[in-house]
Amino acid sequence: MHEQIRVLIVEDDLRVAEINRRFVEKIEGFEVVGISRDGAEAKEQIEILQPDLLLLDVYLPDMLGVELVRYVRIHHPDLDIIMITAAKEVETLRAALRGGVFDYMVKPIVFERFRERLVAYRKQFIRLQQARLLEQDEIDQLWARGRETGRVTALQLPKGIDSVTLEKVREVVMAANSNGVTAEGVGKEIGASRTTARRYLEFLTEIGEAHTDLHYGTVGRPERRYIWNNGARRS
Repeated sequence: MHEQIRVLIVEDDLRVAEINRRFVEKIEGFEVVGISRDGAEAKEQIEILQPDLLLLDVYLPDMLGVELVRYVRIHHPDLDIIMITAAKEVETLRAALRGGVFDYMVKPIVFERFRERLVAYRKQFIRLQQARLLEQDEIDQLWARGRETGRVTALQLPKGIDSVTLEKVREVVMAANSNGVTAEGVGKEIGASRTTARRYLEFLTEIGEAHTDLHYGTVGRPERRYIWNNGARRS
């Protein structure tokens, strides 16, 4: 294992890249080995510098960051990635999650949050470098990283969605049977309006934790029901 975690910053805005470099160098256990301004340069520097961690922007001059994520997963599967970007689109976030990105921070970044995420990464990095076998409780602790840093926080919830209410809605949908629940039913359960409940339910659908189905009764219009996806991961 390297004494220092070697970091390559991929960012086309030189001012932002310099801020990120200074942030990294303030944190014990990290060193910046290079700065790339586009995807092609990043690929070349990854080959030459062999970094441990990529700090990656989404919008690069020659490609999207998520395209570089896919390239890294194929050609450099041991390279870890943290995305630092202004992108909040759900599809970009999904692509990052599918690509095994360790964390996703939305600009503007404050140093305390930056430091917290890198320290969490370093703890996991060291644990996985040093251990040969892990017991279930140790594995649980590693996976708890996603809950501690907060997948919801990392996704930067859109306006009108707060994490406390989202968790309440999530619990109701998870507890429902295979027929699912309606927005009206969820609203009654959490003490909110049907409109509010629907907003949260639609968000769960957008991020892939739930899906919808139409339930036809004996009379009237069909009901839109929300059903938990069994494979969905908890935040």
